[in-house]
Amino acid sequence: MSPEDSAVFGQEIETLQKVIDVVTEFLIKYSFQILGALIILIIGLKLSGWLSRVVLRLCEKRSIDVTLSRFFASSTKLMVMVFVVIVAIGKFGISIAPFIAALGALAFGSSFALQGPLSNYGAGLTLILTRPFVVGNTITVQDVSGVVEEIRLAATILITEDGEELTIPNKHIVGEILRNSFENKIIETSVGISYKDDPEKAIAALRVVLASFGEICQDPPPQIGIEAFADSAINIGLRYWVPTKQYYLTMYQVNLAIHKALAEADITIPFPQQDVRLIRVAEPV
Repeated sequence: MSPEDSAVFGQEIETLQKVIDVVTEFLIKYSFQILGALIILIIGLKLSGWLSRVVLRLCEKRSIDVTLSRFFASSTKLMVMVFVVIVAIGKFGISIAPFIAALGALAFGSSFALQGPLSNYGAGLTLILTRPFVVGNTITVQDVSGVVEEIRLAATILITEDGEELTIPNKHIVGEILRNSFENKIIETSVGISYKDDPEKAIAALRVVLASFGEICQDPPPQIGIEAFADSAINIGLRYWVPTKQYYLTMYQVNLAIHKALAEADITIPFPQQDVRLIRVAEPV
């Protein structure tokens, strides 16, 4: 080995020895603090999870909404962990005040960049606390409709009849016109009958059709009546509620049953007609 290589090797050994000395001194000086901090963190993690489950069970026993229950449980776990971290940091003799001040400055500096996500979290907190809808309700907002699957702080998850998952940022829900039809959705349709037929007979046949479907809600009951007097037909209007996840399936089946029932009752469904009259003007002599 050349003298240059020996010198470099000696410097590396010296540097490594200094690192080992620093680590050894740190462990000797702070070993009990490190062990205590680790024990506190482990106990805090177990305690936070246990308290979270206790809060969730208490909310379920009191029949509190599932979304609000999960929020209370997660908030409890977060608060316990924050307290545990503060206690663990204090084991090293570090003051928490400068740390909080630094976090405040960081939050203020990043508030503009995080304005969108933060507004979603704020809107999500508003939804969870005010509860304009809960899991299982059918909502329509921003021309989007579906069954509420989950309400998160950042977004609300909807499920459609086709099994599609729609994620709506909460800031697009709060402050907008919100339609909540709970677990059902209304079907509004109409069918035309001939002016020669008896409307009462047609309405009675339609009531029998709607009563034959178990999916159709009876509270509120279906509504059937004359909707309009059109040019070629008397329009019979129908309004009835069905489960949101069976909306189109039920509507298609009911429409087919309506067609069959009217045909069996000898009630005509007319098609649009126009009478065209040709007037011949006599030519001047």
